Amino acid sequence: MQALTDLIREGHAVQHHRPWRRAIVGTAVWTSASAALAEGYWTLLGLWGEANAVHMALLDESAGIIGVIGLDGLDGSYPSVGQYHSPALQLERAIHDLTGLAPQDLPDSRPWLDHGRWGLRFPLGRSPEASPGAAPYAFLRAEGESLHQIPVGPVHAGIIEPGHFRFTANGETIVRLEERLGYVHKGIESLMTGASLERAAQLAGRTSGDSTVAYAYAFSRAVEAAAQFEVPPRAVWLRALMAELERLANHLGDVGAICNDAAFSLMHAHCGVLRERVLRAADAAFGHRLMRDRITPGGVTADLDDEGITALRAVAMEIAQKFPALVELYDNTASLQDRTVGAGTLKPELARRYGAGGYVGRASGRGFDARYTLRYPPYDQLAFEVPVLNEGDVNARVWIRIREVEQSLSLLGQILDRLPDGPTLSDIPVINENREGMALVEGFRGDVLVWLRLAESGRIDRCHLRDPSWFQWPLLEAAIEGNIVADFPLCNKSFNCSYSGHDL
Repeated sequence: MQALTDLIREGHAVQHHRPWRRAIVGTAVWTSASAALAEGYWTLLGLWGEANAVHMALLDESAGIIGVIGLDGLDGSYPSVGQYHSPALQLERAIHDLTGLAPQDLPDSRPWLDHGRWGLRFPLGRSPEASPGAAPYAFLRAEGESLHQIPVGPVHAGIIEPGHFRFTANGETIVRLEERLGYVHKGIESLMTGASLERAAQLAGRTSGDSTVAYAYAFSRAVEAAAQFEVPPRAVWLRALMAELERLANHLGDVGAICNDAAFSLMHAHCGVLRERVLRAADAAFGHRLMRDRITPGGVTADLDDEGITALRAVAMEIAQKFPALVELYDNTASLQDRTVGAGTLKPELARRYGAGGYVGRASGRGFDARYTLRYPPYDQLAFEVPVLNEGDVNARVWIRIREVEQSLSLLGQILDRLPDGPTLSDIPVINENREGMALVEGFRGDVLVWLRLAESGRIDRCHLRDPSWFQWPLLEAAIEGNIVADFPLCNKSFNCSYSGHDL
Protein backbone atom coordinates (compact mmCIF):
# COMPACT_ATOMS: atom_id res chain seq x y z
CA MET A 1 0.00 0.00 0.00
CA GLN A 2 1.29 3.49 -0.87
CA ALA A 3 2.31 5.84 1.90
CA LEU A 4 -0.04 8.59 3.04
CA THR A 5 2.46 11.22 1.89
CA ASP A 6 2.44 9.69 -1.60
CA LEU A 7 -1.35 9.77 -1.65
CA ILE A 8 -1.29 13.49 -0.87
CA ARG A 9 1.25 14.08 -3.65
CA GLU A 10 -1.15 12.60 -6.19
CA GLY A 11 -3.47 15.57 -5.70
CA HIS A 12 -3.24 19.32 -6.15
CA ALA A 13 -1.57 20.76 -3.04
CA VAL A 14 -3.33 23.51 -1.10
CA GLN A 15 -0.55 26.01 -0.50
CA HIS A 16 -1.66 27.73 2.68
CA HIS A 17 -2.66 24.73 4.82
CA ARG A 18 -0.74 24.19 8.05
CA PRO A 19 0.79 22.29 9.75
CA TRP A 20 -0.07 19.15 7.75
CA ARG A 21 -0.48 18.87 4.00
CA ARG A 22 -3.84 19.04 2.24
CA ALA A 23 -4.55 18.21 -1.38
CA ILE A 24 -7.50 18.27 -3.76
CA VAL A 25 -7.75 14.83 -5.34
CA GLY A 26 -9.84 13.06 -7.95
CA THR A 27 -12.56 10.54 -7.24
CA ALA A 28 -10.23 7.62 -8.01
CA VAL A 29 -7.77 8.67 -5.29
CA TRP A 30 -10.66 9.40 -2.90
CA THR A 31 -12.09 5.92 -3.44
CA SER A 32 -8.65 4.34 -3.10
CA ALA A 33 -8.17 6.09 0.24
CA SER A 34 -11.60 4.88 1.40
CA ALA A 35 -10.66 1.31 0.54
CA ALA A 36 -7.33 1.67 2.35
CA LEU A 37 -9.19 2.80 5.47
CA ALA A 38 -11.35 -0.31 5.30
CA GLU A 39 -8.23 -2.46 5.06
CA GLY A 40 -6.78 -0.87 8.19
CA TYR A 41 -3.82 0.97 6.65
CA TRP A 42 -4.85 4.35 8.06
CA THR A 43 -7.20 5.81 10.65
CA LEU A 44 -10.08 8.15 9.84
CA LEU A 45 -9.59 11.35 11.85
CA GLY A 46 -12.43 13.39 10.40
CA LEU A 47 -14.84 13.80 7.49
CA TRP A 48 -16.71 17.05 6.85
CA GLY A 49 -18.31 19.02 4.06
CA GLU A 50 -18.95 22.43 2.55
CA ALA A 51 -21.42 23.62 -0.04
CA ASN A 52 -19.51 21.98 -2.92
CA ALA A 53 -16.62 20.13 -1.26
CA VAL A 54 -15.84 17.32 1.15
CA HIS A 55 -12.67 16.82 3.18
CA MET A 56 -11.19 13.76 4.87
CA ALA A 57 -8.41 13.77 7.47
CA LEU A 58 -6.30 10.62 7.66
CA LEU A 59 -3.76 9.40 10.20
CA ASP A 60 -0.89 7.01 9.65
CA GLU A 61 -0.45 5.94 13.27
CA SER A 62 2.80 4.02 12.80
CA ALA A 63 4.50 7.03 11.21
CA GLY A 64 2.69 9.73 13.18
CA ILE A 65 1.73 11.45 9.90
CA ILE A 66 -1.53 13.29 9.19
CA GLY A 67 -2.85 14.31 5.79
CA VAL A 68 -6.07 15.84 4.45
CA ILE A 69 -7.59 15.09 1.06
CA GLY A 70 -10.63 16.69 -0.51
CA LEU A 71 -13.01 16.63 -3.43
CA ASP A 72 -13.82 20.08 -4.81
CA GLY A 73 -16.35 21.46 -7.28
CA LEU A 74 -18.98 18.87 -6.38
CA ASP A 75 -22.41 18.99 -7.93
CA GLY A 76 -24.67 17.42 -5.34
CA SER A 77 -22.90 14.12 -4.63
CA TYR A 78 -19.59 12.33 -4.07
CA PRO A 79 -18.39 8.71 -3.64
CA SER A 80 -19.31 7.45 -0.18
CA VAL A 81 -16.56 6.55 2.25
CA GLY A 82 -19.03 4.73 4.48
CA GLN A 83 -19.74 2.07 1.86
CA TYR A 84 -16.19 0.83 2.51
CA HIS A 85 -15.49 2.01 6.03
CA SER A 86 -18.35 1.93 8.56
CA PRO A 87 -16.89 4.57 10.96
CA ALA A 88 -17.72 7.16 8.26
CA LEU A 89 -21.47 6.36 8.18
CA GLN A 90 -22.72 8.86 10.75
CA LEU A 91 -20.26 11.52 9.56
CA GLU A 92 -21.61 11.23 6.01
CA ARG A 93 -25.20 11.30 7.20
CA ALA A 94 -24.35 14.54 9.03
CA ILE A 95 -22.66 15.96 5.92
CA HIS A 96 -25.86 15.40 3.96
CA ASP A 97 -28.01 16.98 6.67
CA LEU A 98 -25.81 20.08 6.82
CA THR A 99 -24.78 20.61 3.19
CA GLY A 100 -27.12 18.57 1.01
CA LEU A 101 -24.23 16.68 -0.57
CA ALA A 102 -25.35 13.07 -1.05
CA PRO A 103 -22.82 10.26 -0.50
CA GLN A 104 -23.27 7.84 -3.40
CA ASP A 105 -24.02 4.24 -2.34
CA LEU A 106 -24.13 5.13 1.36
CA PRO A 107 -25.56 2.05 3.10
CA ASP A 108 -27.64 4.16 5.52
CA SER A 109 -29.21 7.34 4.14
CA ARG A 110 -31.42 8.22 7.11
CA PRO A 111 -31.04 11.77 8.49
CA TRP A 112 -28.74 12.08 11.47
CA LEU A 113 -28.59 15.60 12.92
CA ASP A 114 -31.67 16.97 11.15
CA HIS A 115 -34.88 16.04 12.97
CA GLY A 116 -37.01 18.16 10.66
CA ARG A 117 -37.33 20.97 13.20
CA TRP A 118 -34.75 23.49 11.99
CA GLY A 119 -37.15 25.31 9.66
CA LEU A 120 -34.78 24.72 6.72
CA ARG A 121 -32.70 21.94 5.18
CA PHE A 122 -28.99 21.99 4.30
CA PRO A 123 -28.05 25.15 6.28
CA LEU A 124 -24.38 24.91 5.18
CA GLY A 125 -25.25 24.07 1.58
CA ARG A 126 -25.26 26.13 -1.57
CA SER A 127 -29.04 26.67 -1.51
CA PRO A 128 -30.76 26.01 1.83
CA GLU A 129 -34.33 24.83 1.45
CA ALA A 130 -37.50 25.08 3.49
CA SER A 131 -37.84 22.03 5.72
CA PRO A 132 -40.72 19.64 5.04
CA GLY A 133 -40.99 19.07 8.78
CA ALA A 134 -40.41 16.10 11.04
CA ALA A 135 -40.89 12.60 9.65
CA PRO A 136 -40.97 9.26 11.51
CA TYR A 137 -37.51 7.84 12.10
CA ALA A 138 -37.07 4.23 11.01
CA PHE A 139 -35.03 2.36 13.59
CA LEU A 140 -33.19 -0.73 12.40
CA ARG A 141 -35.01 -3.99 12.93
CA ALA A 142 -33.84 -7.11 14.71
CA GLU A 143 -35.47 -10.40 13.74
CA GLY A 144 -36.12 -13.31 16.09
CA GLU A 145 -38.58 -14.88 18.47
CA SER A 146 -39.50 -13.34 21.83
CA LEU A 147 -37.83 -10.01 21.06
CA HIS A 148 -39.22 -6.77 22.46
CA GLN A 149 -38.19 -3.11 22.23
CA ILE A 150 -37.49 -0.73 25.09
CA PRO A 151 -37.42 2.98 24.18
CA VAL A 152 -35.42 5.22 26.55
CA GLY A 153 -35.26 9.00 26.27
CA PRO A 154 -34.62 11.43 24.74
CA VAL A 155 -35.55 13.08 28.05
CA HIS A 156 -33.82 11.39 30.97
CA ALA A 157 -34.46 11.40 34.69
CA GLY A 158 -31.26 13.19 35.66
CA ILE A 159 -29.73 16.52 34.68
CA ILE A 160 -28.37 15.24 31.40
CA GLU A 161 -28.52 16.17 27.74
CA PRO A 162 -31.12 14.41 25.58
CA GLY A 163 -30.49 11.28 23.55
CA HIS A 164 -32.74 8.41 22.53
CA PHE A 165 -31.76 4.77 23.03
CA ARG A 166 -33.78 2.04 21.35
CA PHE A 167 -33.11 -1.38 22.89
CA THR A 168 -34.15 -4.66 21.34
CA ALA A 169 -33.98 -7.36 24.00
CA ASN A 170 -34.68 -11.01 24.59
CA GLY A 171 -35.83 -11.00 28.17
CA GLU A 172 -33.12 -9.02 29.96
CA THR A 173 -30.42 -9.62 27.35
CA ILE A 174 -29.76 -6.81 24.87
CA VAL A 175 -29.77 -8.00 21.28
CA ARG A 176 -29.37 -4.59 19.65
CA LEU A 177 -28.97 -1.01 20.76
CA GLU A 178 -29.45 1.90 18.41
CA GLU A 179 -28.93 5.52 19.39
CA ARG A 180 -30.52 8.61 17.97
CA LEU A 181 -28.82 11.91 18.74
CA GLY A 182 -29.01 15.45 17.41
CA TYR A 183 -31.50 16.80 19.95
CA VAL A 184 -29.10 19.49 21.16
CA HIS A 185 -27.85 20.65 17.76
CA LYS A 186 -26.61 24.21 18.28
CA GLY A 187 -25.52 25.20 14.80
CA ILE A 188 -22.01 26.06 16.00
CA GLU A 189 -20.38 25.54 12.60
CA SER A 190 -22.91 27.91 11.01
CA LEU A 191 -22.40 30.46 13.79
CA MET A 192 -18.65 30.24 13.20
CA THR A 193 -18.94 31.49 9.62
CA GLY A 194 -18.03 35.17 9.52
CA ALA A 195 -17.19 35.29 13.24
CA SER A 196 -14.19 37.15 14.61
CA LEU A 197 -11.41 35.07 16.14
CA GLU A 198 -12.46 36.13 19.62
CA ARG A 199 -16.10 35.20 19.07
CA ALA A 200 -15.19 31.94 17.32
CA ALA A 201 -12.92 30.91 20.21
CA GLN A 202 -15.84 31.41 22.58
CA LEU A 203 -18.08 29.29 20.36
CA ALA A 204 -15.46 26.55 20.17
CA GLY A 205 -15.26 26.46 23.96
CA ARG A 206 -18.99 25.87 24.14
CA THR A 207 -19.08 22.86 21.84
CA SER A 208 -18.97 20.53 24.85
CA GLY A 209 -18.85 22.20 28.24
CA ASP A 210 -16.82 19.52 30.03
CA SER A 211 -14.14 19.88 27.33
CA THR A 212 -14.13 23.65 27.02
CA VAL A 213 -10.35 23.82 27.52
CA ALA A 214 -9.64 21.12 24.93
CA TYR A 215 -11.83 22.79 22.29
CA ALA A 216 -10.46 26.28 22.86
CA TYR A 217 -6.96 24.78 22.86
CA ALA A 218 -7.49 22.98 19.54
CA PHE A 219 -9.20 25.97 17.94
CA SER A 220 -6.44 28.34 18.98
CA ARG A 221 -3.71 26.02 17.73
CA ALA A 222 -5.54 25.70 14.38
CA VAL A 223 -5.71 29.49 14.04
CA GLU A 224 -2.06 29.84 14.96
CA ALA A 225 -1.08 27.13 12.47
CA ALA A 226 -2.97 28.97 9.73
CA ALA A 227 -1.32 32.26 10.66
CA GLN A 228 2.09 30.60 11.20
CA PHE A 229 2.22 32.27 14.57
CA GLU A 230 3.96 31.13 17.75
CA VAL A 231 2.47 32.06 21.10
CA PRO A 232 4.62 33.15 24.06
CA PRO A 233 6.30 30.19 25.84
CA ARG A 234 4.54 30.88 29.15
CA ALA A 235 1.16 30.62 27.40
CA VAL A 236 2.15 27.27 25.87
CA TRP A 237 2.78 25.82 29.34
CA LEU A 238 -0.29 27.41 30.92
CA ARG A 239 -2.47 25.84 28.23
CA ALA A 240 -1.14 22.39 29.07
CA LEU A 241 -1.68 23.10 32.76
CA MET A 242 -5.34 23.91 32.11
CA ALA A 243 -5.75 20.83 29.93
CA GLU A 244 -4.41 18.55 32.68
CA LEU A 245 -6.65 20.17 35.28
CA GLU A 246 -9.65 19.57 33.02
CA ARG A 247 -8.59 15.94 32.48
CA LEU A 248 -8.09 15.44 36.21
CA ALA A 249 -11.50 16.85 37.17
CA ASN A 250 -13.38 14.81 34.58
CA HIS A 251 -11.61 11.52 35.31
CA LEU A 252 -12.25 11.89 39.04
CA GLY A 253 -15.90 12.62 38.36
CA ASP A 254 -16.22 9.66 35.99
CA VAL A 255 -14.64 7.13 38.35
CA GLY A 256 -17.12 8.11 41.05
CA ALA A 257 -20.10 8.17 38.69
CA ILE A 258 -19.32 4.71 37.27
CA CYS A 259 -19.19 3.31 40.79
CA ASN A 260 -22.44 5.05 41.61
CA ASP A 261 -24.12 3.30 38.67
CA ALA A 262 -22.95 0.05 40.24
CA ALA A 263 -24.73 1.09 43.48
CA PHE A 264 -21.50 1.98 45.29
CA SER A 265 -22.24 5.57 46.27
CA LEU A 266 -19.35 5.85 48.73
CA MET A 267 -16.83 6.10 45.86
CA HIS A 268 -19.09 8.62 44.15
CA ALA A 269 -19.07 10.84 47.22
CA HIS A 270 -15.31 10.73 47.79
CA CYS A 271 -14.45 11.24 44.11
CA GLY A 272 -16.97 14.07 43.94
CA VAL A 273 -15.18 15.84 46.78
CA LEU A 274 -11.82 15.54 45.01
CA ARG A 275 -13.33 16.77 41.73
CA GLU A 276 -14.76 19.76 43.56
CA ARG A 277 -11.31 20.50 45.00
CA VAL A 278 -9.87 20.57 41.47
CA LEU A 279 -12.60 22.92 40.23
CA ARG A 280 -12.06 25.30 43.15
CA ALA A 281 -8.30 25.26 42.56
CA ALA A 282 -8.88 26.05 38.88
CA ASP A 283 -11.08 28.96 39.91
CA ALA A 284 -8.41 30.25 42.27
CA ALA A 285 -5.72 29.88 39.62
CA PHE A 286 -7.54 31.10 36.49
CA GLY A 287 -10.73 32.81 37.66
CA HIS A 288 -13.19 30.20 36.35
CA ARG A 289 -14.03 26.72 37.62
CA LEU A 290 -14.07 25.21 34.12
CA MET A 291 -11.44 27.63 32.77
CA ARG A 292 -13.82 28.67 30.00
CA ASP A 293 -12.61 31.46 27.68
CA ARG A 294 -9.14 31.31 29.23
CA ILE A 295 -7.46 30.00 26.04
CA THR A 296 -7.65 32.18 22.95
CA PRO A 297 -5.71 32.57 19.69
CA GLY A 298 -2.40 34.20 20.63
CA GLY A 299 -2.12 32.74 24.13
CA VAL A 300 -4.17 32.77 27.31
CA THR A 301 -6.31 35.47 28.92
CA ALA A 302 -5.46 34.66 32.56
CA ASP A 303 -2.01 34.42 34.09
CA LEU A 304 -1.06 32.33 37.10
CA ASP A 305 0.12 34.12 40.24
CA ASP A 306 1.70 32.79 43.43
CA GLU A 307 -1.68 32.29 45.09
CA GLY A 308 -2.85 30.20 42.15
CA ILE A 309 0.33 28.12 42.18
CA THR A 310 -0.17 27.46 45.89
CA ALA A 311 -3.76 26.34 45.30
CA LEU A 312 -2.74 23.96 42.49
CA ARG A 313 0.11 22.41 44.46
CA ALA A 314 -2.20 21.95 47.45
CA VAL A 315 -4.90 20.16 45.45
CA ALA A 316 -2.33 17.94 43.72
CA MET A 317 -0.93 16.95 47.11
CA GLU A 318 -4.40 16.25 48.51
CA ILE A 319 -5.34 14.00 45.61
CA ALA A 320 -2.00 12.22 45.73
CA GLN A 321 -2.64 11.46 49.41
CA LYS A 322 -6.31 10.45 49.23
CA PHE A 323 -6.78 8.88 45.81
CA PRO A 324 -4.70 5.69 46.39
CA ALA A 325 -7.03 4.67 49.23
CA LEU A 326 -10.02 5.09 46.92
CA VAL A 327 -8.30 2.99 44.25
CA GLU A 328 -7.71 0.25 46.82
CA LEU A 329 -11.35 0.48 47.90
CA TYR A 330 -12.48 0.07 44.29
CA ASP A 331 -10.17 -2.87 43.65
CA ASN A 332 -11.04 -4.72 46.87
CA THR A 333 -14.83 -4.37 46.80
CA ALA A 334 -16.07 -7.69 45.44
CA SER A 335 -19.63 -6.51 44.75
CA LEU A 336 -18.27 -3.64 42.66
CA GLN A 337 -15.84 -5.82 40.72
CA ASP A 338 -18.68 -8.23 40.02
CA ARG A 339 -20.47 -5.43 38.13
CA THR A 340 -17.53 -3.90 36.26
CA VAL A 341 -15.31 -6.86 35.28
CA GLY A 342 -16.46 -8.38 32.00
CA ALA A 343 -19.28 -5.88 31.44
CA GLY A 344 -19.54 -3.87 28.22
CA THR A 345 -16.51 -5.39 26.53
CA LEU A 346 -15.25 -3.59 23.42
CA LYS A 347 -13.09 -5.77 21.19
CA PRO A 348 -9.64 -4.34 20.32
CA GLU A 349 -10.18 -4.80 16.58
CA LEU A 350 -13.27 -2.56 16.72
CA ALA A 351 -11.40 0.09 18.73
CA ARG A 352 -8.66 0.14 16.10
CA ARG A 353 -11.08 0.20 13.19
CA TYR A 354 -13.00 3.16 14.58
CA GLY A 355 -9.90 4.99 15.75
CA ALA A 356 -11.38 5.16 19.23
CA GLY A 357 -9.55 7.73 21.33
CA GLY A 358 -9.10 8.33 25.03
CA TYR A 359 -9.93 5.79 27.70
CA VAL A 360 -12.31 3.94 25.33
CA GLY A 361 -9.52 3.14 22.88
CA ARG A 362 -6.74 2.71 25.42
CA ALA A 363 -8.81 0.21 27.46
CA SER A 364 -9.15 -1.86 24.28
CA GLY A 365 -5.53 -1.89 23.16
CA ARG A 366 -5.31 1.28 21.03
CA GLY A 367 -2.60 3.42 22.58
CA PHE A 368 -2.97 6.59 20.51
CA ASP A 369 -2.60 9.81 22.50
CA ALA A 370 -2.16 13.06 20.57
CA ARG A 371 0.08 14.44 23.31
CA TYR A 372 2.47 11.51 22.94
CA THR A 373 2.22 10.62 19.24
CA LEU A 374 2.26 14.19 17.88
CA ARG A 375 4.33 15.63 20.75
CA TYR A 376 2.96 19.12 20.45
CA PRO A 377 4.54 21.57 22.92
CA PRO A 378 5.08 21.50 25.82
CA TYR A 379 4.42 17.74 25.92
CA ASP A 380 7.55 17.22 23.85
CA GLN A 381 9.47 18.32 26.95
CA LEU A 382 7.45 16.43 29.57
CA ALA A 383 7.79 12.87 30.85
CA PHE A 384 4.60 10.81 30.96
CA GLU A 385 3.23 7.41 30.02
CA VAL A 386 0.13 6.40 28.06
CA PRO A 387 -1.59 3.56 29.95
CA VAL A 388 -3.01 0.80 27.73
CA LEU A 389 -5.04 -2.31 28.57
CA ASN A 390 -6.57 -4.97 26.35
CA GLU A 391 -9.57 -6.26 28.33
CA GLY A 392 -11.90 -3.58 26.95
CA ASP A 393 -14.53 -3.85 29.70
CA VAL A 394 -15.95 -1.33 32.18
CA ASN A 395 -13.23 -2.24 34.67
CA ALA A 396 -10.50 -1.54 32.12
CA ARG A 397 -11.98 1.87 31.32
CA VAL A 398 -12.00 2.67 35.04
CA TRP A 399 -8.35 1.63 35.40
CA ILE A 400 -7.28 3.74 32.41
CA ARG A 401 -8.87 6.73 34.11
CA ILE A 402 -7.11 5.87 37.37
CA ARG A 403 -3.73 5.68 35.67
CA GLU A 404 -4.37 8.91 33.78
CA VAL A 405 -5.20 10.67 37.06
CA GLU A 406 -1.76 9.60 38.28
CA GLN A 407 -0.11 10.81 35.07
CA SER A 408 -1.92 14.17 35.19
CA LEU A 409 -0.76 14.72 38.78
CA SER A 410 2.81 14.13 37.62
CA LEU A 411 2.35 16.47 34.66
CA LEU A 412 0.91 19.20 36.89
CA GLY A 413 4.01 19.06 39.07
CA GLN A 414 6.38 19.10 36.10
CA ILE A 415 4.61 22.07 34.50
CA LEU A 416 4.54 24.10 37.70
CA ASP A 417 8.23 23.37 38.30
CA ARG A 418 9.25 24.45 34.80
CA LEU A 419 6.74 27.25 34.05
CA PRO A 420 8.68 29.99 32.24
CA ASP A 421 8.27 33.69 32.92
CA GLY A 422 7.13 36.19 30.34
CA PRO A 423 4.03 37.46 28.54
CA THR A 424 0.95 35.26 28.11
CA LEU A 425 -0.80 36.79 25.09
CA SER A 426 0.24 38.27 21.74
CA ASP A 427 -1.85 39.65 18.91
CA ILE A 428 -2.40 37.43 15.88
CA PRO A 429 -1.03 39.28 12.82
CA VAL A 430 -3.47 40.62 10.23
CA ILE A 431 -4.34 37.97 7.63
CA ASN A 432 -4.63 39.35 4.08
CA GLU A 433 -5.18 36.06 2.25
CA ASN A 434 -7.11 32.83 2.73
CA ARG A 435 -5.27 30.51 5.11
CA GLU A 436 -6.16 27.07 6.47
CA GLY A 437 -5.13 25.48 9.73
CA MET A 438 -5.74 22.27 11.61
CA ALA A 439 -5.02 20.99 15.10
CA LEU A 440 -5.42 17.78 17.06
CA VAL A 441 -5.44 18.18 20.84
CA GLU A 442 -5.89 15.46 23.45
CA GLY A 443 -8.99 16.08 25.55
CA PHE A 444 -10.08 13.88 28.41
CA ARG A 445 -12.29 11.77 26.09
CA GLY A 446 -9.69 11.55 23.35
CA ASP A 447 -8.46 13.62 20.42
CA VAL A 448 -10.37 16.79 19.50
CA LEU A 449 -9.93 17.90 15.88
CA VAL A 450 -10.42 21.44 14.60
CA TRP A 451 -10.02 22.45 10.95
CA LEU A 452 -10.63 25.98 9.76
CA ARG A 453 -10.18 28.44 6.94
CA LEU A 454 -9.47 32.10 7.63
CA ALA A 455 -10.80 34.66 5.16
CA GLU A 456 -8.76 37.64 3.97
CA SER A 457 -10.57 39.73 6.57
CA GLY A 458 -9.09 37.56 9.32
CA ARG A 459 -12.54 36.22 10.20
CA ILE A 460 -13.64 32.59 10.04
CA ASP A 461 -14.67 31.45 6.57
CA ARG A 462 -15.32 27.81 7.61
CA CYS A 463 -14.63 25.87 10.78
CA HIS A 464 -15.21 22.19 11.55
CA LEU A 465 -14.98 20.74 15.06
CA ARG A 466 -14.90 16.97 15.61
CA ASP A 467 -15.48 15.45 19.04
CA PRO A 468 -13.98 12.04 19.91
CA SER A 469 -17.54 10.88 20.64
CA TRP A 470 -18.27 10.63 16.90
CA PHE A 471 -16.19 7.43 16.89
CA GLN A 472 -17.23 6.25 20.36
CA TRP A 473 -21.03 6.32 20.25
CA PRO A 474 -21.23 3.54 17.63
CA LEU A 475 -18.84 1.43 19.71
CA LEU A 476 -21.17 1.66 22.72
CA GLU A 477 -23.79 -0.06 20.57
CA ALA A 478 -21.34 -2.90 19.92
CA ALA A 479 -20.09 -3.15 23.51
CA ILE A 480 -23.57 -3.41 25.04
CA GLU A 481 -24.68 -6.36 22.92
CA GLY A 482 -25.17 -9.47 25.07
CA ASN A 483 -25.27 -7.50 28.34
CA ILE A 484 -28.39 -7.18 30.45
CA VAL A 485 -30.53 -4.06 30.33
CA ALA A 486 -29.71 -3.21 33.96
CA ASP A 487 -26.02 -2.88 33.07
CA PHE A 488 -26.60 -0.27 30.36
CA PRO A 489 -26.21 2.78 32.69
CA LEU A 490 -22.92 1.34 33.92
CA CYS A 491 -21.60 0.67 30.42
CA ASN A 492 -22.88 3.99 29.12
CA LYS A 493 -21.17 5.94 31.90
CA SER A 494 -17.92 4.05 31.35
CA PHE A 495 -17.96 5.42 27.77
CA ASN A 496 -19.32 8.83 28.84
CA CYS A 497 -19.70 10.04 25.28
CA SER A 498 -20.64 13.69 24.75
CA TYR A 499 -24.09 14.50 23.40
CA SER A 500 -23.33 18.19 22.92
CA GLY A 501 -19.92 17.66 21.33
CA HIS A 502 -21.44 15.22 18.88
CA ASP A 503 -24.46 17.38 18.05
CA LEU A 504 -22.42 20.52 17.27
